[in-house]
Amino acid sequence: MKKDIHPENYRPVVFKDMSNDYAFMCKSTIQTKDTIKWEDGNEYPLVKLEISSASHPFFTGKVKLVDTAGRVDKFMNKYQKHMDRKKAN
Repeated sequence: MKKDIHPENYRPVVFKDMSNDYAFMCKSTIQTKDTIKWEDGNEYPLVKLEISSASHPFFTGKVKLVDTAGRVDKFMNKYQKHMDRKKAN
């Protein structure tokens, strides 16, 4: 196994799913500017997530679209144009 390839600066970091306010803490080396006050009263670095196991349809069994950049609308517009052409022929 190669030596000195793994980072040494692991520390507790809070990851928060912004779609449902679910938060969990684990060790990470990720750099972040945001912080949050955790349940134990201490302040920890915060990483904001768009989706986690608490909101992903595979884990929840519920279909919920998370559209942050209008991707679904773009797809639907593109698909609608295709369907209009198909009906015209």
